[in-house]
Amino acid sequence: MTDVPAPGAKKAPPRKAPPRKAAPLLPPRDTSDVALIFVVAVLCFLACMAAVAALAADRAANGWSTELNGSATVLVRAGPGETPDAAAARAAGVLAGVKGVAEAAALEKEKAQALLQPWLGQDALLDDLPIPRLVTVDLDTKAPATAQAMDQALKAAGVDATVDDHSLWLKEIERAGTIARAAALAVAALIAAAAGAVIAFATRAGLAARRDLVGVLHLAGAEDRFIAGLFQARFARLAALAGLFGAAGTAMIVVTARALGGGAGLTPVLPLAWTDLLAVLPCPLIAALIAAVAARITAMGLLREMP
Repeated sequence: MTDVPAPGAKKAPPRKAPPRKAAPLLPPRDTSDVALIFVVAVLCFLACMAAVAALAADRAANGWSTELNGSATVLVRAGPGETPDAAAARAAGVLAGVKGVAEAAALEKEKAQALLQPWLGQDALLDDLPIPRLVTVDLDTKAPATAQAMDQALKAAGVDATVDDHSLWLKEIERAGTIARAAALAVAALIAAAAGAVIAFATRAGLAARRDLVGVLHLAGAEDRFIAGLFQARFARLAALAGLFGAAGTAMIVVTARALGGGAGLTPVLPLAWTDLLAVLPCPLIAALIAAVAARITAMGLLREMP
């Protein structure tokens, strides 16, 4: 039995339908987003690896330069009536008294032969082969002695010797380090350009697929800047997510190499440090910035061409 309202009773007001949320002009997800994120994430990963490699190369070059700057090598030739060992010992004594020299020691004959063995072979190292003696010199880190000062001291003592302050090797190491850093930065720049090209292609495809929607927005009075801003925000979010994935992959490799390899990492030639992880932190922001610029420039150019 249906309830009949009493006479004079007020009718309940009709329920209002809940407000519907306005649908976004661009869908939040697309079938091609996964492929796009994957491609950009791989590019971000390669860019982060290039940045880490540049830091490691710079660290290795600085380490080698520091080691060579703090030492010198003296090649001693025995004089008439003097044995090579005696000449080396006398040269070490002279160099130990030079200001700026922390320590000088003559290298034993066995160690000198071990240095020549890779070049001459085991059979060529005869006992009567005149092998020059070497003197290793550790220089004062605060005020190191110059090659000229050591050479003058040896000549004053009548020692026939040649001083090598490793300046030639230092120049080569510095040049190699500069080339490695420049190459890594160039690779990172090329990868960034490739990421921008990928976003530009995706923007062009997105505008072509929504050409009718863009036409309707134009008829409704929407400006090109507003429409370009929609694509700019969309691809900036996707690139930031991809940059996060790429940075995370690089961080995992750095952590693994550093943990398994100790202080030098798995590659002593390119030592890694925990601070290298800081280099991958800006990757999502940089990826989003590159995507935003590429998407906006591409969208504005295409929108001007549309009727």
